[in-house]
Amino acid sequence: MFEVELITADHKDIIHDVAFDYYGRRMATCSSDQTVKVWDEDEKGNWTESSSWKAHSGSIWRISWAHPEFGQVLVTCSFDRTASVWEEVVGEKISSLPTTSRRWVRRMTLADSRTSVTDVKFAPKYLGLLLATASADGIIRIYEAPDIMNLTQWPVLHEIANKLPLSCISWNTSTYMLSSQLLAAGSDETATHTGKVFIFAYSESARKCVKIETVNEITQPVTDLAFAPNPGRTFHMLAVASKDLYIVNIRGVTDASANTKLEIQTTKFSDHNCPVWRVCWNMLATMLISTGDDGCVRIWRKNYTKNWKCAAVIKAEGSYTSYEPSLNSPTMATSAAATAKYYKKGTITNQNQVPWH
Repeated sequence: MFEVELITADHKDIIHDVAFDYYGRRMATCSSDQTVKVWDEDEKGNWTESSSWKAHSGSIWRISWAHPEFGQVLVTCSFDRTASVWEEVVGEKISSLPTTSRRWVRRMTLADSRTSVTDVKFAPKYLGLLLATASADGIIRIYEAPDIMNLTQWPVLHEIANKLPLSCISWNTSTYMLSSQLLAAGSDETATHTGKVFIFAYSESARKCVKIETVNEITQPVTDLAFAPNPGRTFHMLAVASKDLYIVNIRGVTDASANTKLEIQTTKFSDHNCPVWRVCWNMLATMLISTGDDGCVRIWRKNYTKNWKCAAVIKAEGSYTSYEPSLNSPTMATSAAATAKYYKKGTITNQNQVPWH
């Protein structure tokens, strides 16, 4: 069973992203109200707001935590064409409070993009303190902090140009085969019907990151994607949120000339019966969570036949359903539609900053 806890975030506009830290004890939210909020979990499991500040001059699309080895560090990206690196600073102890005061300080503003910065992600810890940004101009920029004790310096390591505007990115956390730096990016472009998911890797010969594959089976606008953690598989898994949910298996295959090529296998799931907005994995990649316009959180698990099935549905009001639907069942579409409920949460104040699909 799953318990649903409601948290009153008190944002004044749409919340675009929620991110947990490495240990799952801290949570950060960002919104179109241009603010970031940080929440801490206490010993009783209750979440309380510990910090709130205005971070950008436009809608904030995404937020990401760095590994705790580098301290309490966040990065945000916004419609204002920038990404910002934030570090939590511990101040002096206040006599009226049992703990010391904490505040978040902007260490760096990354202003290389000429258009909206749509996504930002810190790299896996073994690569050092790196972060990647994706922009609506179709460029991925990879930055590095050469001195982790001085977060005011973030030179650009790589710029990867793409023909289509980009909406999301994901780092592969595994070092197994293929490349130590493997990135996936998605596009929400609607004018063409070409592949919307791209795989990038670092080329030792070219000494830069290059595009090595396009997932041509996914032609609808992509809103989110996430590489699965790899606890020992011989292949990589990528979850993609689009008009439907996709799980992409990526294998490295060596041909007769000893060249490594990618073998792509894509599986589509239409259980949401509506656009899917967010996807994420658990730590062992045994469970996939997706959310969509049906107002439900769907939990996916692989069964004994090694096929992914929707194992549970959590509705917005907190009710829970556990089931094993058949892909050939004629009631799937009607049952998915029956779970859709719409609630007015507020009014969009900056409509020109919100992309519509």
